[in-house]
Amino acid sequence: MKKFALLTAAALTLSAPAFAADTYQLDPNHTNVVWNANHFGFSNPDGKFASATGTVTLDQANPANSKVEVSIATAGIVTGIPKFDEHLKSADFFNVEKFPAATFVSDKVELTGENTAKVHGTLTLLGVAKPLVLDVKLNRIGENPMSKNPTVGFSATTVIKRSEFGMNYAVPNVSDDVQVSIEAEAFKPAS
Repeated sequence: MKKFALLTAAALTLSAPAFAADTYQLDPNHTNVVWNANHFGFSNPDGKFASATGTVTLDQANPANSKVEVSIATAGIVTGIPKFDEHLKSADFFNVEKFPAATFVSDKVELTGENTAKVHGTLTLLGVAKPLVLDVKLNRIGENPMSKNPTVGFSATTVIKRSEFGMNYAVPNVSDDVQVSIEAEAFKPAS
């Protein structure tokens, strides 16, 4: 917990006055959301969303006050199998024409270790808003050696029960619980 707070403080002092919060923009080239779901007990196919946008705000004085706001374009789902992608975009699953985005907005950050936290918030998917908790690991805070921008990187996991959002197609043959893994980088743009 102490290390997390110190790392956060160190990163924020790169470009901010003492005790201020900095807002970082998600880097779409280095942020993705990967999911997998069990298929009839035979396999665990996966796919990803590589179209997340949003912000991460880190609070130097109190890391527990940090927050995240993310929007994911549901039409950006990719499995590597075009026919499967089209089915996932249909009304059976993500219904991308009616619901073009899924969003997550945090409301609480609970530090759990030196570089880990539980990030509580609300996931809105298919027009349904439900609480969701992300298990987050802070990977690194520092200057990106290429862009020279202050950058922060995280890994996160969670489980989503898709039926809670009205996505009932093929449950229970295709698992209701969907495993989600997130890799995210966010940067503070040059002023």
